[in-house]
Amino acid sequence: MRLHILLSVLVYSAVLEANVLKSKRVTEASCELTASSSDDAPQFLAAAASCDTVIIPAGTTLNIETRLDMTGLSNLNIDLQGTIRFNPDIDYWSGNGFPITFQDQITFWLLGGENIVLSGGGTLDGAGQAWYDAFASNSSLLRPIILTLNEATNVLVENIQMINSPEWFNLVNECQNVTFNNITITAKSTSDNFISNTDGWDIYRSDMVTIKNSVINNGDDCVSFKPNSTNILVSDLNCNGSHGISVGSLGQFSGVFDIVQNVTAINIQMANAENGARIKAFAGDDVGSGTVQNITFQNFVVSNVDSPVVIDQCYETSADDCEEFPSNVFIQDIFFNNISGTGSGSQVASLDCSPGSRCTDINVNGFDLSGPGSDGKTTYECQNVVLTGNAASLFGTCTTT
Repeated sequence: MRLHILLSVLVYSAVLEANVLKSKRVTEASCELTASSSDDAPQFLAAAASCDTVIIPAGTTLNIETRLDMTGLSNLNIDLQGTIRFNPDIDYWSGNGFPITFQDQITFWLLGGENIVLSGGGTLDGAGQAWYDAFASNSSLLRPIILTLNEATNVLVENIQMINSPEWFNLVNECQNVTFNNITITAKSTSDNFISNTDGWDIYRSDMVTIKNSVINNGDDCVSFKPNSTNILVSDLNCNGSHGISVGSLGQFSGVFDIVQNVTAINIQMANAENGARIKAFAGDDVGSGTVQNITFQNFVVSNVDSPVVIDQCYETSADDCEEFPSNVFIQDIFFNNISGTGSGSQVASLDCSPGSRCTDINVNGFDLSGPGSDGKTTYECQNVVLTGNAASLFGTCTTT
């Protein structure tokens, strides 16, 4: 069943790429944009609405000063050879970025519809330094996501560089059949202020999403599967400086039922990160509920990672509250397979579930992890869970709370 799901996603991803590239070959009208001396958003919007292919030539930088609503489009190819740069007018964007109600986000760009290609080897530049500096003194500042795929079907984003997003780089929101291929993501601050919340991808209420063959240097989750992410394949990523490949956090909001189901993350290199493979769910009074089911983390190679393997079913919840109000996000059919490399500390795995059999069928196999230093000493910790698999003996007897 698990192999069937993985193969289905792989086959559909290949078919999607072939179909959208075929669409690109048969387009009838193209528009080539040149930079103006002011806001290039109006000409970009007009071209997307009237042309099959929009070309931003190499050496051209479009200056985007106002928000981009490119929703409801069809058979659009954006050939980005040059650069799209979002002008860092903090007052404008914090008041006019498109609102994303989930976790109080905003975005520069909504791209949606059907049969859309964004490719060409060019760059999306979030001009994030001004935002990193402003956020350091104002933690309530709303910072834009560079690219939000919104209510989109059959989308291919490939051969694109993304640099210095003010916050998340990509949000996939209420989409189906989306592929990202050969994406390079880089967030870097030139001051002492951190590149906070610069997730590579956040997937929300979306189905059949593939992210592959990409390099990510950022300051938060490499990829995060938010509520109602289903049938997801993440493969062949090189993540540096991140918070890991994360399911969740889930169950945050009272009265809301979250689902993450049928997810495979395979062939991942993770370096200088807080986490490697992670699942996180809220517990406590007046929170939400949900299910995490059929998740595989496989062939992870970690280097200097604080917590290579994590289940935290008491996320941001005290031990006493978690014992009194266990998580209502049930976690089942989880596989951590072939996890190797070095942690930054001796504890290399922590599988902490809420009381009351909230985690079932948790499988650990093929662990080859070491701690820092010449002795490479490691410890493994677990609670409120029964582990199976050939690495279960590394954890010893799990504590019960």
